[in-house]
Amino acid sequence: MARRLALTVIAMQTKVFTFPFAALLVLAGALLAFSQDPAKRNDRPDPAATPRPGATPQPRPENKKPPDPTRYSWEFTKPEFLVSHIVIEHDASGRGKITFEHRGEATPIVEPIELSISALGRVLGLWSDLRFLDSNENYQAAKNFAHLGTYHLRMDDGRRKRTAEFNWSDNKQAWTLTNEYRRVSNQAILVFDLKLAREMQPLNAPGLMIEMEGDLTRGDLSDPYQLVPFLKDLRTDERIPLIARNHADRLLKKIEK
Repeated sequence: MARRLALTVIAMQTKVFTFPFAALLVLAGALLAFSQDPAKRNDRPDPAATPRPGATPQPRPENKKPPDPTRYSWEFTKPEFLVSHIVIEHDASGRGKITFEHRGEATPIVEPIELSISALGRVLGLWSDLRFLDSNENYQAAKNFAHLGTYHLRMDDGRRKRTAEFNWSDNKQAWTLTNEYRRVSNQAILVFDLKLAREMQPLNAPGLMIEMEGDLTRGDLSDPYQLVPFLKDLRTDERIPLIARNHADRLLKKIEK
């Protein structure tokens, strides 16, 4: 009897420990099957395809189109004028230089120049309308106005080049182009003179501001909006007289309105 009772107890203990172990095996198998189910797996992005935070962005493909080599030039000469000689040279992007000479001074002044987007659009449009390199038209009008100075237009595209000379023209595009460059020179020389005044001759600043307002009123500046940063600087520059600073502020408001 005692032996039978001991066997019964051992059997019950075996069942108690066998059931949890079997259940654990079944549960582990289910979890493994779930993790291998592609429909239920959360895919992670490919590290190679996703840029790391703070990583340098990939540069855009370079524009391998060669730059336009065309050079444009405008020249004015009149020995008796205060500014007796002016040459503007620039590339197709509007960047270049202006060279000018004051009457009686042997050394020319050379300054970098950059046409504004609007001015460059007008200038290049007029060159295109003239078909300058394809034409041999003489732009000189029948009337001679040599006492007002002589102009030269030049273009060189690396293969062909041409120069046209005149002192007055009935060709609308040629004369409009000449006046566009004249406005560019007016603005560039005026800015140079004002920079010189603030550094060395501050008492000249009020008169130059009056000249600038006159050019602005007559439409003789290439692009007044290009002057906004310069005028903002002038209106707070204590090196020039207060009257000139106030004048700069008035011109700024006139341009920005």
